[in-house]
Amino acid sequence: MWGRHQVHSEECPKSFIRGESLGLVEEFFVRRRLGMAETPELDARRIDAFLILREQMEQEERYGTTQRN
Repeated sequence: MWGRHQVHSEECPKSFIRGESLGLVEEFFVRRRLGMAETPELDARRIDAFLILREQMEQEERYGTTQRN
């Protein structure tokens, strides 16, 4: 059983990450590092992913539970 806050899985969560997902996470962090906001020319899927990632990061920062490997 794997879990963190309200999310849990009976399988390793890394097996659920597809290449596209990893690409979106990497792009999110690059844009964040460069100060590039979500812009209207991005497709809806990308904007949705970035908003989810930003919300999750804010929760991690708020509760001080960022996991470091």
